[in-house]
Amino acid sequence: MEPGFVPPAEPVVRLIEQFHKLPGIGPKTAQRLTYYLMKQSDQDVRELAEAILELKARIVVCSCCQNLTDVDPCPICAGPQRDATRICVVEEPLDILALERSRGYKGLYHVLHGAISPMDGIGPEELRIKELLARFKNGTVQEVILATNPNLEGEATAMYLCRLLTPLGVRVTRLARGLPVGGDLEYADEVTLLRALEGRQEVKP
Repeated sequence: MEPGFVPPAEPVVRLIEQFHKLPGIGPKTAQRLTYYLMKQSDQDVRELAEAILELKARIVVCSCCQNLTDVDPCPICAGPQRDATRICVVEEPLDILALERSRGYKGLYHVLHGAISPMDGIGPEELRIKELLARFKNGTVQEVILATNPNLEGEATAMYLCRLLTPLGVRVTRLARGLPVGGDLEYADEVTLLRALEGRQEVKP
């Protein structure tokens, strides 16, 4: 410790450390968020804390599509207007929000909660693939749209799923290449996603 340096109070240090654990939050941003909260009213801070606690208490995984929801099944799976013959497979729940904003897709979804990445120790067993395969038992699904991210991990996951799904007799397609290579689905704009959906191509194992 430098001579004359007085560290922040322990509660301040603790909150800075907790903010720093969040994705995309560096040490300086964590400090700014902490000091910002200290200037807010007790009511505002209490509402933030209660919202976080309610998130953990009420949010569950949809037993059908594996999306995050506060009701099971989720509103998309339970929606009678959705096309049950199509399933769009995505990596993360945020990807569903991006595709829904495009307003061009009316089918169902399935969330893998990740992508195959041997470097990170993530294999097929760590993903919700078993739950995906269980959805083909009733013979309703006719097409699976692989909407994994256009990067190395996403491509590996898509090809793995293609090899699994093609023998089941369903059409397997991939989003068109309007999406930038190396980009994440959640950051794509609505028009790009809509064109990618419309221009999807059949995938061969």
